[in-house]
This record gives sequence, C-alpha cells and structure tokens, in this order.
Amino acid sequence: METQRTIRVRLLFFGAARDAAGATEVELSLNAPLNAAAALGHVLTAFPDLARFGRSLLFAVNQEYATSDRPVCDGDELAVFPPVSGGHTETEKAASNDFFELQTEPLDVGTIARRVVLPECGATVTLDGYAREWTKGRRTLYLIYEAYAAMALREMRRLGREAKKRFDIAHIGIVHRTGRTEIGETSVVISVSAPHRRAAFEACEWAIQELKRSVPIWKKEVFEDGEAWVDKNTFDI
Repeated sequence: METQRTIRVRLLFFGAARDAAGATEVELSLNAPLNAAAALGHVLTAFPDLARFGRSLLFAVNQEYATSDRPVCDGDELAVFPPVSGGHTETEKAASNDFFELQTEPLDVGTIARRVVLPECGATVTLDGYAREWTKGRRTLYLIYEAYAAMALREMRRLGREAKKRFDIAHIGIVHRTGRTEIGETSVVISVSAPHRRAAFEACEWAIQELKRSVPIWKKEVFEDGEAWVDKNTFDI
C-alpha cells in the first residue's frame, strides 16, 4: 500500500464556477495518492456552492479534460468550470498555414480568411460569428468572453487535427475574441480551405459545433436589466 503524503496543487476557477466559488485561484493541500474524482470531491467540499452545477461541472488536470481515474500529483494545475459556451493575442500553430488564436482586439474577418487561401485550394469557407442584440426578448448591451487560455489553445489545435482527419481539407484557422465584445462585433472566425467546396463547408460546420462543445471559452451576456453566463444549452451563433 502506498504511503499517504501531502501534495499541493493550484486550483483555477472560470466563468460561472468562479462566481459560485468566490475565487479565481487558490492553492490546496491534499492527501495523496488520489485521482481526479477524489480531488474534485475535495473541491466540492471546500466550495459547496459549486454543487448547483451538478454533473455538468467540468474538471481538468494540467489543461486536459480529466477522466475520473486520472492521477493528481504534486504541483498539478487543476481547473473547475461549467460547460463551455462555448491589445493581447495568444496563438497556437499546428501546420505552417493552420492557426489557432485568442485575441482581445477586434477581429478582421477578411484578413483572417485570406490566411488559409493557397494555390492548391479551390474554395475557402469562413464562419463569421458576431454579437447579436436580442436574446429571447431581452436586449443585450454587450458580451464578455472569458477563456482558459492555455487549455483553449490546446483544444483548438486538437480540433484542427481532427478536422483534417475527418474532411478532405488543406488548412484551418480559428480565432476567438476574448474580453468585452460590442453588439455587431465578430466574436469568432473559423476559416477552412480545401480543394473542393463541399469538404470546406462540412469541416467549417463541424468545427463550430466542436468548438462550442469542448473549447473552454465562456460568454457572459450583459443585458439592460442584468447579466448572465450562457451555458452550452443556450449558446448559439
């Protein structure tokens, strides 16, 4: 039997989970050995208001979604967050003409789209997702996007690799806005180039759905009469 010992981990909260926990970052001392499920149990005990998320609460270890049996070790970075909603730029590059970025400045859709246009391609399909003014009868003043940056870029890169396995495409680029986004401003651009248009359309559609499902980016809508974090069930473009 392995001897019990004390380890220290860095715990991060994002989105509505940060609001519920009342903290952005804390250090925890835990008894090891333990796995991700046990570590999450300790977190829920220390921050009981997180229980309102139920089974929808997500947990990551060292910027990767954690299975329940994933070991937790001394110095690990743990992150707790709700379902994703989905002048500083952070970039993760995969292939020479693929790119994955988070950007606080306004996005130039045309410039981003042209970055994946190459001589071997016959079509480029670009999604321009922008902030809308009305949601279910409530007027939105502006949006705030928040990302777990390191993990978001890692997940975008995984998404790009998977898209190239699934579809006959040449290149893919994804740029997502963070911070305050005004109504009508672009929040996300996905651009896909391919020898033929059908593959580009299919890959672009798949990529936005996968981004909404797995990339840790959250949206807060600020209304005339309040504000609310948007979960995966209501986030739409």
